[in-house]
Amino acid sequence: MNKHLIRCLGLTAVALACSQALAADLKIGFISSLSGPVAALGVPYEKGIRAALAEQPEINGRKVQLIVLDDASDPTTAARNARKLVTEDKVDVLIGTSGVPGAMAIASVARELNTPLISPTPVTIAGADGAWTVTVSQPFPLMVAGVVDRMKKSGVKTVAFIGFSDALGDLAYDSLMKSAAAAGIKVVANERYARSDSSVAGQVLKIVAQRPDAVFAGNSGTPGALPYLALADRGYKGKIYGTHGLINADFVRVGGASIEGLQVPSGPVLVADQLPESNPIKKVSMAFRAAYQKANGAVPTDAFSSYTYDAYLLLADAAKRTQGEPGTPQYRTALREAIVSTKELTGTHGIYTFKPDDRYGSDQRGVVVVQMNKGQWKLVP
Repeated sequence: MNKHLIRCLGLTAVALACSQALAADLKIGFISSLSGPVAALGVPYEKGIRAALAEQPEINGRKVQLIVLDDASDPTTAARNARKLVTEDKVDVLIGTSGVPGAMAIASVARELNTPLISPTPVTIAGADGAWTVTVSQPFPLMVAGVVDRMKKSGVKTVAFIGFSDALGDLAYDSLMKSAAAAGIKVVANERYARSDSSVAGQVLKIVAQRPDAVFAGNSGTPGALPYLALADRGYKGKIYGTHGLINADFVRVGGASIEGLQVPSGPVLVADQLPESNPIKKVSMAFRAAYQKANGAVPTDAFSSYTYDAYLLLADAAKRTQGEPGTPQYRTALREAIVSTKELTGTHGIYTFKPDDRYGSDQRGVVVVQMNKGQWKLVP
């Protein structure tokens, strides 16, 4: 065998080895609202997953490739991004996005293209249509029930609702109606507004006229401050409550004095330093804070970045139990099976156990209630 032939064969072997190494990479298609009305949630989501990737750049001996796309807070764009990531980039898993409508749109694509989706946003899809989707966000009924329990203990008898005129608003309202009825609390108003609206003065006038003991807002992000600002302008003195979608720095900045005393549900990560040492979530949450600070140069001030951190933990745990070659339909199916069979995985927002017919993995261990106190969220005992 001449030297030229040996050299060619050697180069071919090296090229083949490189090709196989590239094919073996685990690809994540990450979609978030990095611009538009939901960016206050979407930007922290990206920071959280980049912190997780920096902390764990390899999973089960495979390099992780993270492909990030902005959906501009538009569900149609979110779906288009998901389709591109699966069909063109050949990702093994989808993670995203920041708003419920967008997450629902991605879930439809995930089901059609048989690609697992880990959503950091609440997604409620019944039956086979949701078979490829799980969420690391706590289910709205569980979170809202925690807040309604606080209402009942505080003597609230009537509550008015104001929320987004979209899927998130519907989810929050339906959850409130169910929990309030069980607690003997009457819901006396159902007012809505669009995320892009600049005023809710008319809706708040109707609410104040009802003289409710409390107001519960079903919204999220920076636009979530509007009702509280309007209530303060009208001199409303009742109790105020909201969802876990409000825990971000921009909301606190915009809400200012109008949100003093606001109570919302949260994952334990937000008040990790206030948790007892015996709580297993505390250790993971403090590790997240360290990873986030190392990756982003500052401590986290929101509860959203930790959802995508948990999504990465879930993926890593499942991938370690998945056989096969990434980049193939067989691998995506096996990965999905591993994800939905996850049991007692400790994250920052809870301890996750999934079932094949259940989109959510959280239970009561993933819920605390926090109150705004002079610009800081404090644990409510």
